[in-house]
Amino acid sequence: MTSIKEALEQIGELPAHMWIAGQRISGGLRDGIECRDPGSGELLSKLPAGTKEDIAEAVATAKAALKGPWADMLPKERGRLIWKIGEALHAEVDRFALVETLDSGKPLKDAKVSVQRAADYFIYYAGMVDKLEGTSIPLGINKVAYTEKVPVGVTGHIVPWNVPLSMVTRGIAPALTCGNTAVVKPAEDTPLAAVMLAELIEKVGLPVGVVNIVTGFGVEAGQALAEHPDVRHITFTGSVATGKKIMHAAAEHLASVTLELGGKSPHLILGDADLDRATPDIMAAVYKNAGQICSSGTRLIVAKEIHNELVDRLAEKSEAMKVGHGLDNPDMGPLISNKQLQTVVGFADRAKDRGIDFSCGGSLADVESNQGGYFFEPTIANNVDPDDELAQKEVFGPVLSVIPVASVDEAIDVANNTQYGLAAGIHTQDISAAMRFAKSVEAGQVYINGYHGSGDTVPFGGFRDSGIGREKGLAGLDAYSATRAVTITL
Repeated sequence: MTSIKEALEQIGELPAHMWIAGQRISGGLRDGIECRDPGSGELLSKLPAGTKEDIAEAVATAKAALKGPWADMLPKERGRLIWKIGEALHAEVDRFALVETLDSGKPLKDAKVSVQRAADYFIYYAGMVDKLEGTSIPLGINKVAYTEKVPVGVTGHIVPWNVPLSMVTRGIAPALTCGNTAVVKPAEDTPLAAVMLAELIEKVGLPVGVVNIVTGFGVEAGQALAEHPDVRHITFTGSVATGKKIMHAAAEHLASVTLELGGKSPHLILGDADLDRATPDIMAAVYKNAGQICSSGTRLIVAKEIHNELVDRLAEKSEAMKVGHGLDNPDMGPLISNKQLQTVVGFADRAKDRGIDFSCGGSLADVESNQGGYFFEPTIANNVDPDDELAQKEVFGPVLSVIPVASVDEAIDVANNTQYGLAAGIHTQDISAAMRFAKSVEAGQVYINGYHGSGDTVPFGGFRDSGIGREKGLAGLDAYSATRAVTITL
């Protein structure tokens, strides 16, 4: 085990500033963001609460950086720089992982994977820079027409707290690949790694002002970024309500948006499923990051003939899970904040009042060594009605709702019975049933005999209230370039 004190010594100086135009911008009177360790409640650092004026300065800096060295760089040179960012981040995985664990609470082993993924986005997209090709269009003997991919301009990135560094890089890596500049507003709960990344990026050699980080609250800094007329594309991950506000703000100056919003993803287990294989997938789908992932498989739709056996298995394994501080590498860490903890407690208490049966959990978790942390028990709510609050609303915590069904048709109906359409999974040995589910379920990504784990090269995004657009993979480039058509009359 690494203690908090030892971790801080290994990290060195934590950010207490924003990063605009290659400069550290300290808080002064603007100090307002307290970064606390979710596992202990301990204060880690104080950062500036960026203002509308800070956003304006960052956007102006990013707009100016669109010209000069960044614009003049050959594609292969830009690709090499982006590759070097990934390599530099890989070299600092251990340090960034410690920051990610202290800032977000996730187990250290998961934080390391997350930082590696963040680095890999740069490696992946670096190879695309000199392959953003246009087309030629036949117009006859006297004319020549061709298209080319051009940057959209300044891009804004409003990032959530659940996977802080990876969420930053999966947006700015394709944005830089297409030749854009970026202004990032990290979540006020987890801004540390984003500021550190900006400094690392400029050390690698990216021109000043290409990437800027404005720490702040959504109601001021986030709104100002979405409303700024010089921001041509906004990427946002978060709640449906906030996503709609951002889309409305962007529409005022006709900026495009990529929105990855909520989820209440179904995970179907048919009667012929291999339960030895399905059980760990179910556990990871709901308990990874303490359930604080938009695509978590929080609705378990189970064939009635295996319902009792599967719930017994899951309850036994859930009760055996170690909950603790992220530095201890537990099975599950804390929730991000006391506010989020109370939200989850509220869902559980209301469910109890409605008479819902909890096969395990449903209460605060007692972690003796970290009494100040925000811990909740791994929880299974059994025999939940498909229309119940637990089956309809995003809890964003380690709560699994189990819904027994009698047929595949009923399972598909239940799976599609929410406002969301982010992810879905199925375990079965019947490929026909699996493909029928995959074609019928309204979800942006479908997992067959697994859950999550498709990597960073597969497009990610949702249908309906789960959002607009796609991130990751080649599809992640689409939002960050525009097509220019040139016609020459001979």
